[in-house]
Amino acid sequence: MIIVMSPKATQENIDRVIDRLKDSGLRAHLSTGEDCTIIGVIGDRKKIAGLEVSMMEGVEKTVRITEKYKLVSRNFHPENTIVDVAGFPIGGEELAIMAGPCSVESEEQLMEAAKAVKAGGAQFLRGGAFKPRTSPYDFQGLAVDGLKMLRRVADTVGLRVVTEIVDKEDIEAVGKYADIYQVGARNMQNFQLLKALGKTRKPVMLKRGLSATISEWLNAAEYIMAGGNENVIFCERGIRTYETFTRNTLDISAVAAVKELSHLPIIVDPSHGTGRWQMVQPMARAAVAASCDGLIIEVHPHPEVALSDGDQSLTPKNFNALMEELKKIAVVMGRRV
Repeated sequence: MIIVMSPKATQENIDRVIDRLKDSGLRAHLSTGEDCTIIGVIGDRKKIAGLEVSMMEGVEKTVRITEKYKLVSRNFHPENTIVDVAGFPIGGEELAIMAGPCSVESEEQLMEAAKAVKAGGAQFLRGGAFKPRTSPYDFQGLAVDGLKMLRRVADTVGLRVVTEIVDKEDIEAVGKYADIYQVGARNMQNFQLLKALGKTRKPVMLKRGLSATISEWLNAAEYIMAGGNENVIFCERGIRTYETFTRNTLDISAVAAVKELSHLPIIVDPSHGTGRWQMVQPMARAAVAASCDGLIIEVHPHPEVALSDGDQSLTPKNFNALMEELKKIAVVMGRRV
């Protein structure tokens, strides 16, 4: 349920409604807009069903929410949320550009990539230290040593760090070095991990599962927000379909869907979304035109010798060309790169 307060409601009116919710064993989530205040009611469904506040002073109306996700819903929070990541506002006018290699392979490789993406206009260095791979024989990442490299290189070049978290036991270690926790597609419904991340306050970028519906994706985000962490960012990275030409099918329509259903920002990953470097540039252009809030792109200085995902990695030269193209599209969309 959401409680829409009258534009003329006083702070005392709002406080009384919140007190009523607390007395009923429910929680309140406050969203203050330009015209009115909306109070989201969170808790046991039976208690919510028996709640009567429509006659209280200052209450304009109550609305029953049918979706299971509440805090993620735009009904609860009509205004767009901007997630601050180490001083950079994701969801603001400037598009967030996260770029770098799939895996941290060495400090030299990472430094070369970081300098290239920084020069191209990225604000974030992406790189995997923990790599969940389909085959147990594939490169699994450098773990904590990789995290330390990411932080050193990012600080040297002047970038923020986004890297994947695969186990709740690693939350403290990853959080020490990263600015954003990235939850990969395979872990989208790892609810114990999501609950644990909900207890942190560091931003979480939640990738869409391999075959997840948009509703399942939004409900996964609800686990994080229900724990108290409101700094959540969606990431569309393609879903598994019958198509074999591409690694996945990048669902650009998911950007529009998330924008309609939720107030949270959304990033698009055209690298995993296609698995082919030749398709990364056109899909990135399409994502910006669809009003995404940023991109996460794999860039490797030498893709031909990459230990993972070389086929979908841009060279620095191609990344720079893409950034020049995005500047023109962003202007049309009222954004900037």
